Amino acid sequence: MTTTHAQTGAEPLPAAGSADLADAIELLGLVAQLEHMAFVRLAADSALAPTIEQRLELSRFASAAVARRDRVLARIGEIGGDPVAAVRPYDGVLDDFDARTPPSSWWERLLKAYVGYGVADDFCRLAAEGLDEESRTLVLEVLDDASHAELAVAELDAAGSKDGVLTARLALWGRRLVGEALGVVQRLLVQHPALVRLVALGSAGPQAAPANAPSKLFGELTAQHTRRMSRLGLTA
Repeated sequence: MTTTHAQTGAEPLPAAGSADLADAIELLGLVAQLEHMAFVRLAADSALAPTIEQRLELSRFASAAVARRDRVLARIGEIGGDPVAAVRPYDGVLDDFDARTPPSSWWERLLKAYVGYGVADDFCRLAAEGLDEESRTLVLEVLDDASHAELAVAELDAAGSKDGVLTARLALWGRRLVGEALGVVQRLLVQHPALVRLVALGSAGPQAAPANAPSKLFGELTAQHTRRMSRLGLTA
């Protein structure tokens, strides 16, 4: 049974050509979970960082991730969803990725945050193109915070410029990370058909065929990864 605006007091349904509410809530739930996991990761990083300056900065980033998460949760409620129920299907979504890619150094940890988790963010940006305008704007704003990425790039660039062996090792690490991260995206598409519909809707409009969307998606994700690696002077 479809829930109406009058019944919920939520905002009107998205306009024609954008995702229905259930699909929108699926993606928003994923984004909220990724922001929550970013908070957990950044808090852990703040304890492990080699300098006090980095520890303080990373703790601030962790706090900002909580604020971003809560904005997404609020949007889920605004369109008639249950924020906790929306996040629950994605509990542990990156557990397998993390188990397969344990970093062995601070530099590998930084690159994993920038490159590995960056793939998940890129996926959400692309899927968000199928959302209604307000939800899409929110997701893109939430994912646009580049503070941690700038820290990672600065630290990795400085370290790599002084150590050719480290640069070569990080290039190999980056290739491993992207392969595992793309595997996470593949599983998301298999387990959550709503995400396939959003990717199709965003890439080619309401008449797009969901079955054809993933091939274009993976090409775009790979291109984004290559750009990240190039920014660090690493071979993708």
